[in-house]
Amino acid sequence: MTAFKGIWTRQFWTAMAGEFLAVFLFLVVSLGSTAGLNTPGPSDTHIAFCFGLSIAILIHCFGHICEAFLNPAVALAMICTRKITVARGIFYIIVQCLGAIAGAGVVALITPHSNWPVGVTQEHVTISHGQALLVETIITFQLVFTIFASCDKKRTDIKVPIPLIIGLSVTIGHLFAIQYTGASMNPARSLGTSVVFNKWGNHWIYWIGPMMGGILAAFVYEYLFCPDPAVKLRLQATFQKADDGDESVQLHVRPGGEYNKLETTA
Repeated sequence: MTAFKGIWTRQFWTAMAGEFLAVFLFLVVSLGSTAGLNTPGPSDTHIAFCFGLSIAILIHCFGHICEAFLNPAVALAMICTRKITVARGIFYIIVQCLGAIAGAGVVALITPHSNWPVGVTQEHVTISHGQALLVETIITFQLVFTIFASCDKKRTDIKVPIPLIIGLSVTIGHLFAIQYTGASMNPARSLGTSVVFNKWGNHWIYWIGPMMGGILAAFVYEYLFCPDPAVKLRLQATFQKADDGDESVQLHVRPGGEYNKLETTA
C-alpha cells in the first residue's frame, strides 16, 4: 500500500527503536526527579530543569537515529505540515506511548510504594477543566513553535545548539505551568504514568490540549510567519483572484519540480 511505503525497511525500524528508547529514558530520568523520597520533596525548579535538560540530551543523542520527536503532539504537528508521512507519524506515536509506559513502569519498580503515584499529571484543584486545557494548549504551542523555528532550514542565524533551545522550551513550560496542570506538553508522558499508576482523572486534557497546541503552532509558523516558498506559491495559486474574476492563476514549475512564478491566464 502506498500509505505504508517505506516502513518495511531496516532504517525505518531502527528509527522506531530509537524513538522508543529515547522516550523510555526520558520517562525514567524525568519522572525520577519527582519521586520525593526526601523531605522536603523536589522543588518545581528542580523538576523543570530535569525535564528540560533530559529532553536536550536525548535529542542530541538520538537526533541522527530517529527524528527524536519524543512527543505525540510534535509527531502530529509534523504530519499536519507534511514533514513526515501519516504512516510514519502513527508508528512514532505508538512507540512513544509504549516507551512512556515502559519508562513509567521502571520508575514504579525503583520507587517505594509509599511514594506512589510518581509524576502523574493532574490539574490543580482550584482551576477548571477549561483552564487546564488552555494551559496545556499554550505551553505545547510554545514548545512546538520553538521546535519549528529552531529546525527551520531557511535560518542561518542560529548559533546555540538546537537541542538546548528545545530543552529550555520544555523547562520554561514547566516553570510556568507545573503548578497549574503538572506541565505535561506530552500526551505519551501523561499516558505512561496514568497506565502504570492507574490514575485517569481528566486524562483527556493531556491529549486534547497538547494536540491542539501542537497543530496550531505548526500551522501558524509554517503557513503564516515563515512559509516555505513552494507552499506560499501554492497558496497564492489557490486563493489569488483576478479583479474581473475571469482569470485563473497558474503555477509554473521549472524542470526538476522547482517552483518558478505565478502567471494569470484568461
